[in-house]
Amino acid sequence: MTHQPPFTFAFQPIVKVTSGEIISFEALVRGLHGESAHQVLSQVDPLDLHTLDLQLRREAIRLASTLGGPCHLNLNLMPRSLALSPDAISSTLAMAEDCGMPPDHITLEITENEIIDDLRQFSEQINACRASGVRLAIDDFGAGYAGLNLLAEFQPDAIKLDMTLVRGIESRGPRQAIVRGIHRTCLDLGIDVIAEGVETEAEYWWFRQEGVELFQGYLFARPGLRQMPLAFYPTQS
Repeated sequence: MTHQPPFTFAFQPIVKVTSGEIISFEALVRGLHGESAHQVLSQVDPLDLHTLDLQLRREAIRLASTLGGPCHLNLNLMPRSLALSPDAISSTLAMAEDCGMPPDHITLEITENEIIDDLRQFSEQINACRASGVRLAIDDFGAGYAGLNLLAEFQPDAIKLDMTLVRGIESRGPRQAIVRGIHRTCLDLGIDVIAEGVETEAEYWWFRQEGVELFQGYLFARPGLRQMPLAFYPTQS
């Protein structure tokens, strides 16, 4: 790798509001002074991103294991890493085992808008790792054009709705219709739906009225640098 920027992680909870529990933490890349993931990753040669991608997952597991508390983690995965790094999954699982984290405590997130050159090959690779107990989530669902193809090719354990669908949804009829359709499809397929990027109580209550139970966003907790944050649960007045 030609250049590796310094990095750490912030952990943001994914909460199940019907039970009041934190079901997992997403490990979000940050610079040492709070720089965003984009700022960190933009310093890396695109040809080296898959190598860093592997290192990031391992380091997130290691750091989370030193912090105590729940150790269910959502980790980002660049689909191209599977093609370029045969050990992309096995080395992640090896680190988890070294840290005492069972495979079924790990959810790998892929973004819908990332290019997957060979969807069928990717499906075979990811389903092989799911056999070990690892869960799969599609992030930013609704942001691109691959989402329905991904659902048709293999059924993930969860999808995370793109924030462009979430933002201001309580007053956006077309977005409401789209999300209702996605939610109904996922219910039929047994796929969890996570409303990500929820910032206002109006957004939250619209999703709750539609039966969504899983949330992530500033309304509940901001990502915490080097520590596991507590979640805030809004109450209806």
